Amino acid sequence: MVRPDGKLTHDLDPIDHGPKDECGVFGVWAPGEDVAKLTYYGLYALQHRGQESAGIATSDGNRISVYKDMGLVSQVFDESTLAPMKGHMAVGHCRYSTTGASHWANAQPTLGDIPYGTLALAHNGNITNSAELYDRLLERNGGDAPLRGELAQGNTTDTALVTALLDNSDFGSLEDAVLDLLPSLQGAFCLTFMDEHTLYAARDPQGVRPLVLGRLERGWVVASETAALDIVGASFVREIEPGEMIIIDREGGLRSRRFAEAKPAGCVFEYVYLARPDTTINGRSVYESRVEMGRQLAREHQVEADLVMPTPESGVPAAIGYAEESGIPFGNGLVKNAYVGRTFIQPSQTIRQLGIRLKLNPLKSVVEGKRLIVIDDSIVRGNTQRALVRMLREAGAAEVHVRISSPPVKWPCFYGIDFASRSELIANGLAVEEICNSLGADSLGYISEEGMIASTKQERKNLCTACFTGNYPIPIPERIGKNLFDTKDGSAGPLSSSIAEVTVERPVAHKPEHAHAVSVETRPGTEELENKLATEPNTAGSCEPGPDSDLENLVLPEDKEPADQATTEKDNS
Repeated sequence: MVRPDGKLTHDLDPIDHGPKDECGVFGVWAPGEDVAKLTYYGLYALQHRGQESAGIATSDGNRISVYKDMGLVSQVFDESTLAPMKGHMAVGHCRYSTTGASHWANAQPTLGDIPYGTLALAHNGNITNSAELYDRLLERNGGDAPLRGELAQGNTTDTALVTALLDNSDFGSLEDAVLDLLPSLQGAFCLTFMDEHTLYAARDPQGVRPLVLGRLERGWVVASETAALDIVGASFVREIEPGEMIIIDREGGLRSRRFAEAKPAGCVFEYVYLARPDTTINGRSVYESRVEMGRQLAREHQVEADLVMPTPESGVPAAIGYAEESGIPFGNGLVKNAYVGRTFIQPSQTIRQLGIRLKLNPLKSVVEGKRLIVIDDSIVRGNTQRALVRMLREAGAAEVHVRISSPPVKWPCFYGIDFASRSELIANGLAVEEICNSLGADSLGYISEEGMIASTKQERKNLCTACFTGNYPIPIPERIGKNLFDTKDGSAGPLSSSIAEVTVERPVAHKPEHAHAVSVETRPGTEELENKLATEPNTAGSCEPGPDSDLENLVLPEDKEPADQATTEKDNS
């Protein structure tokens, strides 16, 4: 897809998209600070959590301004877009679509008209009972779809659904309305939102996704990860607890309200891959967890070899741990082109024939004649690892032993990670030895579930391991899916009655005492940007998790063949 502003797309292929993880949220209440720029840098630190769209809303106490667009944080914002966004608080979002297709109308924060003013809301996670909540919304509207708000403008996300449910509330304040709604939400949700005067943040009772509180000299910060606190100079205070909502304003300062009993089930995959290595979750360094997973891998799956090497970048900490524990030297056997998959012209068919080498190239002098141990964070479909094994053998590796710092992924995630469907998960249909043969490796070893959990230093009962075990801590309803409310072409579905129309300035309906809510028009040409709708189908489970999952876009059909099979066919020919 060519962006109308001339910037390059971050997708390598319009059909097979790049890395898909989840979302990042950020909020700041800091009178006297440049909250728009603080939010920009906070989102920049959270960019790994979502690369499809980015947005910021600010409030000066009288007016809420929103700016959002498709693309990376650095593509959406610059000095000219941030300068007009004045105020004392802000919320921000970088998106990967786990509910609702990836198009302009679904970018966040959402903007809603509520009885108490205006609501700007950002969400990380996936609300599993969205269909039930939508039925409730229809019932409240007498069976009719909403005629105003982002749902009526083409937004098909669970975030817009939450925003709509807060509209026309009978409660006397936004705080009371939210406290009434939150207990009815199921699934994973970290919400950061505000009206003209108050900043809020809430976390689901299981605490599936991380959400932390930080302190500035003149204010407060909430963010998905502690790394975002570091980049804006905020000191870590504590995690927002599962089932807790915090409120920050001028009158009361910081207050806490509990809306549900805490039943911790934090996502263990945050430790394996999702979070930045320089983040701390529940008192445990993510980097140290991954290094320890590598050490545990070495204890569980020893093998004689000459070199331990990671799959950049996801396997680096675990490879360091494996090398430390095994005494086998650590080395980089692959050179990564860091720019592919972020700002990259879509390759022609001729260039695509180079396959995975567009992203990774082996260091022949390092791997030739060596017995290699290759460390990665996970195997989902197996195409990427199969291509890597083949490439390393072609570079002269004597042996290739694959080690994985998580157990076999056998179940999809419904709480904010876009795994493949269960039928596509290689570990769902094959035993470890069969997977090894499929990859063309000399051996394959996964860390045990017990070893992975021990590496996080968390209690098993406080972790969600559903993608490995199939034990879902939050019930999964029958009606669920990434594109639940989208049409078959990936555009607006039954939640919408018209295509999104964005105005430069919109008065708060029937509330003259409140200032205008401003939805700032994006760059010239936005009307042509997908016509604000997706132009191709969006299929749930279209990616393999991990920072190098975009490699699968470059895997050739022959790379999907086991190395021994491809060699035999070549010899026979």
